[in-house]
Amino acid sequence: MADSLLTGKSALITGAAQGIGAAIARLFAAQGAQVVIADIDEDGGKATAAAITEDGGQARFVRADVTSASDLDTAVRTAVAAHGRLDIAVNNAGIEEQGGCALHELTEEAWDRLMSVNLKGVWLSMKAEIPQMLAQGGGTIVNMASVAGLTGLPLGIAGYSAAKGGVIALTRTAAIEYVRHNIRINAVCPGVVRTALLDQAIEAGMFTEPEAAALHPSGVLISPQEVAQTFLYLASEASRHVTGHALPVDAGMTAG
Repeated sequence: MADSLLTGKSALITGAAQGIGAAIARLFAAQGAQVVIADIDEDGGKATAAAITEDGGQARFVRADVTSASDLDTAVRTAVAAHGRLDIAVNNAGIEEQGGCALHELTEEAWDRLMSVNLKGVWLSMKAEIPQMLAQGGGTIVNMASVAGLTGLPLGIAGYSAAKGGVIALTRTAAIEYVRHNIRINAVCPGVVRTALLDQAIEAGMFTEPEAAALHPSGVLISPQEVAQTFLYLASEASRHVTGHALPVDAGMTAG
């Protein structure tokens, strides 16, 4: 691990029980990070931690709901107790609208849930993480946003898009607030990624797989592992002067 990008770093990753979060956790551990996986899915989170350990990495699981400030405080304390500090935080946990619907058909309950998990959850996560980073003299935060926060998409995801747009604005503002404290804060904006959530959307009839791939000018879906590589770049010293950016991994969707 001597030449790995994250050797000796302490990393907390929310929503790492499956999909992109699990891919990030496994990649970070392979690059030398000591990983704490925080998720409400105990079986999935423990499975991700076990897979990392079996591969020779260091990982542990803590149950945490990102809508709970006390859960997030516990997750940060777990990372610090285990590794002495918190160098990297990846705020990945989120939900999507299932089935898709027009804005005027979106229920207030669904809107509130999307905002609570996808936007408030990122704010609460940073609220728990930043005091520790201030105390130790710096750190790196990477938030999960979406291409849907950068451009309009005719997919019936108005609430999701609004929440992810909020994550981007929150990321930029926080980056400016904390840049002089040696805390870098960025966001990643994936396009259409091959995950279980995408499979559910296809099964729900939102679109077919070819239609999903056609949203990219490349005509190819993105893998969770490919998105994880961008998180690795933003978490590492390779991006030491990069802060306040919302970096698309979208196969050209926002190029036009």
